[in-house]
Amino acid sequence: MYKVLVGEYIDDEAIAGLLKSEDVEVDVKVGISREEILNIIHEYDALIVRSVIKVDKELLDKAKKLKIVGRAGNGTDNINIPEATAHGVIVANTPDSNTVSACEIAIGLMIASARNIVAANNYIKSGKWEREIFVGSELFEKTLGIIGLGRIGSLMAKRMKAFGMELIAYDPYISDEIFKRNGCKKAETLDELLEKSDIITIHTPKTKETLNMINAENLHKLKDGVRLVNAARGGLFNEDAVAEGLKSGKIASFGYDVHTVEPRSECILYEFENAIATPHIGATTYEAQRNVGTQVVRQVLNGLRGEIVETAVNLPSIGREEFLIVKPFINLAEKLGKIYFQIEKAPITNIAINYYGEIAEQETALVDSTAVKG
Repeated sequence: MYKVLVGEYIDDEAIAGLLKSEDVEVDVKVGISREEILNIIHEYDALIVRSVIKVDKELLDKAKKLKIVGRAGNGTDNINIPEATAHGVIVANTPDSNTVSACEIAIGLMIASARNIVAANNYIKSGKWEREIFVGSELFEKTLGIIGLGRIGSLMAKRMKAFGMELIAYDPYISDEIFKRNGCKKAETLDELLEKSDIITIHTPKTKETLNMINAENLHKLKDGVRLVNAARGGLFNEDAVAEGLKSGKIASFGYDVHTVEPRSECILYEFENAIATPHIGATTYEAQRNVGTQVVRQVLNGLRGEIVETAVNLPSIGREEFLIVKPFINLAEKLGKIYFQIEKAPITNIAINYYGEIAEQETALVDSTAVKG
């Protein structure tokens, strides 16, 4: 019997799917404290999180039975991937399940910012009526700069092309064909995109390379009156730099659904009426929640049962035929790992695994990881 800890919210239908599984015992502890999860994580084979629970070395060191972490969502910056891999723990996310919702909230923030919708709403509800102070700008024929042309960025390009916008994109990791397919002019550098865009939206993961992509040093390269949108990950645009831009008028507006610290009650940007904030609700639609929950549960169950984890972020992709060849060795590797740990007296700093026969011709990273876990 596998034990699964659900530490953050997932859809009720997904929970029901877990509970129906005869080989799984489920504990739902939404909002669990850091102290409690550290005290009990050793009991569980799987953990399901969203973006709040930090899966770091401290937690992984205590998670002696943990086989898989399911991230209900796309970003994994709250999970230490190298550390999870070193512990033999699979990390799986749900990259396709909330693409539409994430794209749509970015569009919503863009339109709300350009047309002063939030300020106008608050104004009229205060008992006043005046139109002239809420003059906005159209999106039509404006240049939209898209940083990151992956799943969400590509969908954004298709949607905003229909608005009659000119598209320019920066993504050094994709082919020219993707730019062409999405109708985007390719920016060779980030600076080129900053200098040419009337509106900028970002759709990248949070990494050392993407952190603070707009900052105090390149703020001056933005067009005067540029509008910024971040519905990807907190910290991709430096908040102090954005605040300075809003104050000076360099930045006309900033719409953001993600924050450097979550949850939060204070932010330097809250004082600006033209900075529209939402509490990371990009994936909070009925459709996305259902899709996210269903997918994360499927990946977790597959991982526990030794089946293909299609969305594993720390394992190579492997086809079904190859997996059927590798699967018996996964179970064997875990058992051998446990035996080795019990008989070896000295501290284990590295493991060498030699493969012979048919298995030697296959991708063995999953077997390696399972041996380490054992």
